Amino acid sequence: MWQPTSPKGDDPSQPASSHGHGHGHGHGRTLSMKQKNPGRWFAQTIKLKKECAEEYKACHAKVWPEVLKQIKDCNIEDYSIFYDPDMDLLVGTFRYIGYDYAGDMQKMAENPKVREWWKMTDRMQESLVKGAVSSEAGEPSWWKPMEQVFFQP
Repeated sequence: MWQPTSPKGDDPSQPASSHGHGHGHGHGRTLSMKQKNPGRWFAQTIKLKKECAEEYKACHAKVWPEVLKQIKDCNIEDYSIFYDPDMDLLVGTFRYIGYDYAGDMQKMAENPKVREWWKMTDRMQESLVKGAVSSEAGEPSWWKPMEQVFFQP
């Protein structure tokens, strides 16, 4: 299952901060509106086989609608993949805005079209994670998680 690992001590299934209730402007009223989870950023990397670069770009220019819908349904926003042709590296970034990361990633892995997409794209990639077998296999992760060291909103 495609799943970036969390840095130690940081549980991505928990909201970045709890905003559900609070007091409005010093008037002593409790707000009942639930604010949207601001999310948590993830980044990951993998090697792209040089001979597959054009095919990889072409399939990502027309991502299957079922895959796009599943990504959105699993609370992933702002998903980008960058390619460095000199090093043959892909770097993916996204923001997770849900409250149950493990559950959402399980839903992603249970979608047959997503698994089909992974099989297609995995054959174009070489994992940088020792012991990784495929996106669908689960742990260890197929894409190598990266640590966020800076963010400027």
